Amino acid sequence: MTNPPPFHIAFPVDDLAAARKFYGSVLGCAEGRSAESWIDFNLYGHQIVAHYKAPSHSPSDLNPRSDLHRNRVDGHDVPVPHFGVVLDMDQWRALADRLTAAGVEFIIEPYLRFKGQPGEQATMFFLDPAGNALEFKAFADRSLLFAK
Repeated sequence: MTNPPPFHIAFPVDDLAAARKFYGSVLGCAEGRSAESWIDFNLYGHQIVAHYKAPSHSPSDLNPRSDLHRNRVDGHDVPVPHFGVVLDMDQWRALADRLTAAGVEFIIEPYLRFKGQPGEQATMFFLDPAGNALEFKAFADRSLLFAK
């Protein structure tokens, strides 16, 4: 498998300081450029950008991601939308340990999904401080990323 080009994603946050702390200190992302209303982060070689979005003061502000849909996958309710990175197994374990030590609350605790099946993978889901859902996964054999 060749190295794909880095992806770019921009997402809303309601507190840039909280995003800076979470993505920088908890996830270990190096900070790139920033301005008053956004911050670039290096997420395992990919460019993610936290953009400040002021709350609209609607009832949904009580739950900033009340729009998260959930789909049943391998017996768990997976939040949609979500984003993340496919890591090497050692990186995934180290991240799971770092998140646990930081007291991050998991939506789906780190576990092995599709055990014994094509596409077997380690996965975990959690929210950032703004309520954006993230998934990080790993394969013992990354060539099975798209296995059927």
